[in-house]
Amino acid sequence: MAVTVSTKNMKRSPFFYVGDKFKLLPQLKANFPKEIKRFIEPFCGGGSVFLNVDADSYLLNDIDKNMICLHKFLLAYSNEPNIFWSEVERLIISYNLSATFMGRLVPQGLRKQFVKTYFAKYNKEAYHRMRADYNANHNPFLLYLLMIYGFNRFLRFNSNGEFNLPVGNVDFNQRVVNALNEYFERVQGKQIEFFNLDFQEFLEIIRPTAGDLVYLDPPYLITFSEYNKLWNEESEMRLIDSLDQLNARKVRFAVSNILWHRTRYNGVFNRWAQQYNIVNIQSNYISFHDNTAKDSIEVLVKNF
Repeated sequence: MAVTVSTKNMKRSPFFYVGDKFKLLPQLKANFPKEIKRFIEPFCGGGSVFLNVDADSYLLNDIDKNMICLHKFLLAYSNEPNIFWSEVERLIISYNLSATFMGRLVPQGLRKQFVKTYFAKYNKEAYHRMRADYNANHNPFLLYLLMIYGFNRFLRFNSNGEFNLPVGNVDFNQRVVNALNEYFERVQGKQIEFFNLDFQEFLEIIRPTAGDLVYLDPPYLITFSEYNKLWNEESEMRLIDSLDQLNARKVRFAVSNILWHRTRYNGVFNRWAQQYNIVNIQSNYISFHDNTAKDSIEVLVKNF
């Protein structure tokens, strides 16, 4: 199937989630059915996929409770974005953070002294104060700002549940503004429900039916990102079992996965996938720990 690789008309998630499917969306959408009653995502992450799929309603789940909290937070402001922006701008000014979309620029002297790291140098002290305040009051506005100004825009917490990501060399810029406004516009008036469950429990509770599409982008067994540390061989077998159950009930599913990554091979998934429709996906997998493109084989496996 010939597909376009342009993401020109695709909406970017305002979470800039590591490992999201934004760049692959044209290929994924080309392999999705045109008519979808409920779009169901057991691993929704930052939401890049659901934001670009048309369906009657959306059931979205992720094991990361903080990501789901932020989705619900933004969804609650979708009908009154002006209130959201007013508070964001107030907080940026209050903490004295840079924000190019507001014209709050890093002083020229600092830009010349720290050519490659001036955002981090300028925002570090304010970021630390904001992080301490969030850990004391759990204000979701602060959590979102911490992610945007944080290193690699992660959500990371220590064993005591305290946000502990260091400041990043990033800024609240027009790209972030555009992604947020597109999120508000896209979810406005939609039937969307978020869940924070294990993927198998989620599927058992919602009971997908024949008119639905279940799209799964689970952690990858053979790659090395932070998110994938939550996944093991037992998880992979539970995933395969759940997919076979969906197929037995004539529920449409599509699942992304990596078959080869460098010298590692996911034989269990590859052997299982042979009974279904396997579509090769053109991608350059990039790991957080090593951001060079790797020799990988990514696929989309579907039962329709």
